[in-house]
Amino acid sequence: MLTSLTSGVPVILSGDAKMPDIRKTICITGHRDDKMPVYKCDKRYRELTIAAVRLMIYRYIDMAEEAGYENFLCGLASGTDVWAGSYIVRKRQNGKKIRLFGVMPYLRHAERFSAANLALLNSIEREAEFVTVTNSNPDIVYAFGENSDAASGSLYRDRNYFMVDNSSAAIAFLNAGERSGTWQTVRYACRTGRKVKSFSSTDIFHIIDICNGDLNAVGHYIAGLENAFDSLF
Repeated sequence: MLTSLTSGVPVILSGDAKMPDIRKTICITGHRDDKMPVYKCDKRYRELTIAAVRLMIYRYIDMAEEAGYENFLCGLASGTDVWAGSYIVRKRQNGKKIRLFGVMPYLRHAERFSAANLALLNSIEREAEFVTVTNSNPDIVYAFGENSDAASGSLYRDRNYFMVDNSSAAIAFLNAGERSGTWQTVRYACRTGRKVKSFSSTDIFHIIDICNGDLNAVGHYIAGLENAFDSLF
């Protein structure tokens, strides 16, 4: 049996995973925390930027849940994925009838995570309905730069495509012009007819401007955004 190297929970091969009703399932994709542009390109605003992005992710999850989505697929990457996953866990613990499913690209995917992201990943994996993996080789690692090969290129693509294939919609934190795993996921979702609701750093910076950099005001503004999803009912 495969087990997570982070939490120790059992990990199911994607081909053996019994996925939930696709009509009520949505996947989440977005940039990692170390890849996010910072407000005004000023590192003093990094925490404000991250806080605003997290609030926007939470609002989009609330929108999806209010529209009738019950199952959320999380790719377990650092940043957007683990922030979303931890929020879904909290919502369920507070009585919401939603479920979280973790989808990892390969067992050693979290070796470069920060301590904070590892802590979130650990709790998410323990609280998820189950965790599945799209590459079962326990020794495979992602090769960077000159060491990159075809196998490395398929690791995240296979995870991304699996999430889309098992969802009817996607939430995305995607910046225009960036070719990334998030871009790949959204492109595939659009190509296969999934509904995609997204926001970007430009949207976040605009809200921060409107709110004069006040995080409480940012939170109130985001909480008041109209639901972007059509009801499933």
